[in-house]
Amino acid sequence: MALELILKRPLYVWLSLFVAIPIVTFIHDVWLWLRMPPGPTPLPFIGNKNQLPKTKPWIKFQEWSKTYGPIFTIWIGRKPTIVISDPIIAAELMEKRSTKYSSRPRMVAMGEILWDGASILVQPYGKEWSTRRKLLHQALTPKALTLYKPIQTAEASRLCYQLLESPTNWEKLLERFASSIVFSVSYGHRIDSLNANVIHQRFEFMQAAASLNVPGKYQVESFPILKHIPDVLAPWKADIKATGRREAAANMALVDVVRNDMARATTRGDDIPDSLCKLLLEKKEKEHIPLSDRDFSYIPASLFGAGSDTTASTLCTAFLALVTHPEALQAAHSELDAVIGHDRSPNFDDEKDLPYLRALVKEVLRWRPVAVLGGTPHASTEDDRYKGYYIPAGTTVLGNSWAINLNEEYYPNPHHFDPTRFLKGALSDKSRAPTALTGKAHPAKAGHSSFGWGRRICPGAGLAENSLVIALAKILWAYDVLPIKGVTYDTFAYTEGFNIRPLKFECEISIRSEAHRQVLLDDLRNAESVLERFTPFGE
Repeated sequence: MALELILKRPLYVWLSLFVAIPIVTFIHDVWLWLRMPPGPTPLPFIGNKNQLPKTKPWIKFQEWSKTYGPIFTIWIGRKPTIVISDPIIAAELMEKRSTKYSSRPRMVAMGEILWDGASILVQPYGKEWSTRRKLLHQALTPKALTLYKPIQTAEASRLCYQLLESPTNWEKLLERFASSIVFSVSYGHRIDSLNANVIHQRFEFMQAAASLNVPGKYQVESFPILKHIPDVLAPWKADIKATGRREAAANMALVDVVRNDMARATTRGDDIPDSLCKLLLEKKEKEHIPLSDRDFSYIPASLFGAGSDTTASTLCTAFLALVTHPEALQAAHSELDAVIGHDRSPNFDDEKDLPYLRALVKEVLRWRPVAVLGGTPHASTEDDRYKGYYIPAGTTVLGNSWAINLNEEYYPNPHHFDPTRFLKGALSDKSRAPTALTGKAHPAKAGHSSFGWGRRICPGAGLAENSLVIALAKILWAYDVLPIKGVTYDTFAYTEGFNIRPLKFECEISIRSEAHRQVLLDDLRNAESVLERFTPFGE
């Protein structure tokens, strides 16, 4: 009966609907556009798609912030994204109003087809996300972080010794160092070589996920109904699902490794290292954890993506900063020589006496942020107003870390690498962790916001900072990191993607003295006694 009534409608009714619907939609979009923070003028229905740069969008976003202000709107199709370029605005929305701004935009290809909702990275704010976050946080509390310092110290000592043997291979050595620490914390096993199959797998999965996180690459992001097309008619979808199955199987296999370690330890009375996976398996034996085995396996696996590549990339940036700003290297050497001397290398107990080193780590994180667009974007879950502007529920919120960390109001001469801006003597308002005598006070205690904001702040920030501190302390104590004569270095030559690092460059890494060399040899012996408990994954 209903179909019969519909078919009896005159043709002009249908024609009027086809005309009216786009007009009403257009009027709604214009009404919304006028109420939201200003930005580049979008075209009807396609938004700013033709204006978005194909490469390094953070640079264009920084330019737009100078035209439209520190909070502006871009449109991808009919979906609004607000871009923030000021740390106070970022803190105001994503921290002080975190109940409204702690979700994620819908990511169909990566979050739903690849991971089937298992990964905490893209999960919407809610009970399931909270369950995973609490489990992950148990291994990253301040108390837990102290337990990892011996392995971080040992790995830093091993890194310094390997730099003696193969200084030209420094980038790969930094990657192995970061990967080994994350695997030790996650699974209680170390990484001795980047040729290990498990590392090849991890990087393959990371690259696959990154390839899906490209705006406009897949129509399914604009038309989610396409995810329901049968796999046989959608080869792109079948490929993504196949990769997801391989990743899930690999994650569960790693959990099985730790489960077998625990069983063997119980039978033989062996002592195996504590790890996040071991802690979670012990917890699972005592109480109900409302996660499937597959979803459970993604929790320890998530640490690798969050902590290995980002830490290695930050260390690469530190090397670039040192070869292009030799005064920073000299200042670090002076402090380390005065506090540590030549008879031993620094350790975590020395950190409190090394203010310049701590400032240098902060400056590295600020100067060229790895998560250049603030990591995975936030999304609002409620309508909100800010400074008279309307921000509707479902808006994507992106903190442009490049623009924030290089904001001249907070960091005068921002492209100059200058750790002294983080020293107490340079503070303009000691109560609010400002960053330079002539700069505005930064809202974060650290003086930067390179790890994100609010409830979505990087859970492994403390672990990453400790790895950076001990690695740079030992490297700077032991080595000169110098430019190669005749080579021109470009401090803007960085990779593309959501996580960036310097394009490959050469530098000269040389031991500072024979006394330093002998200490590194002694440190290696001590490191090996710590590392022997963390058996390596196979080649």
